Amino acid sequence: MITGKPRVAITVGDPAGIGPEIAAKVAEDPRVTDACDVVLYGPPADARFEPGVLSADAGRAAFEAICRAVRDAEQGVVDAVATAPINKLAFARAGLPWKGHTDLLAHLTGAPRVAMMFWSDPLKVVLATVHVPLLDVPRTLTRELLDDIVDLTHHELPRFGIASPRLALAGLNPHAGEDGLMGDEEQRVLRPVVDAARARGVNLSGPFPGDTVFVRAVRGEFDAVVACYHDQGLIPVKLLAFGTAVNVTLGLPIVRTSVDHGTAFDIAGRGVADPSSMVAATLLAAKLAVVRTRSARL
Repeated sequence: MITGKPRVAITVGDPAGIGPEIAAKVAEDPRVTDACDVVLYGPPADARFEPGVLSADAGRAAFEAICRAVRDAEQGVVDAVATAPINKLAFARAGLPWKGHTDLLAHLTGAPRVAMMFWSDPLKVVLATVHVPLLDVPRTLTRELLDDIVDLTHHELPRFGIASPRLALAGLNPHAGEDGLMGDEEQRVLRPVVDAARARGVNLSGPFPGDTVFVRAVRGEFDAVVACYHDQGLIPVKLLAFGTAVNVTLGLPIVRTSVDHGTAFDIAGRGVADPSSMVAATLLAAKLAVVRTRSARL
């Protein structure tokens, strides 16, 4: 039946985790069914996975569901994809080289540059590096990488209703380096990135100390913060909005959102998983799908 509502694919993630449970709950949630038509993507109905047990089979099943959903999104069968959590170790045991959804989705869609953004009412954060060991973060933060992330964020935020984004760049070192006293990355890499962005017409400020920039954003000074590394950005988001924040992949040719949590093997199969983040992810996916459809018609 054609309803006129966007069709959102929900992948159930690792079938041994809480993904199948929260996906099923979301598919029946009135807030979701009012906003979109849900299509579930998971392993065959007769496949069996023991809750809470890590396995290569579960990793492979999650991967195959993602591939099907992405293919259907590219072909217009669905209008957006919302993903339940996968397990990185299960992917590795299945012989899959990707560390998470973001790099896998970039591979599947051929996107040249993507970024992970966490969207919540109080705070929006984009990660410059994601699953990179802290030891490797400084050498990974090149001007080229940061230029791409900043430009991508500036370009993508208008579809979220922020017409002229005010961006802040968090410093890497304590006190944003204290003029080189605590590290030179701010002077050598980050400040030139800010200067170059402003010369291109991007409203980027910083680099600011990581212990204050997120407070300033929450108070309304900035629309989004570009964080240098994973935990720098995710700790404030999850402190303020755990369970309601949404992971959005910027730079893809399709709409993709996800939850702000993992597979929770410890409670899998018990029927107690909270679907709040999956609800938020699905609703945002539906909203972005509508925006994309309207833009395509202009």
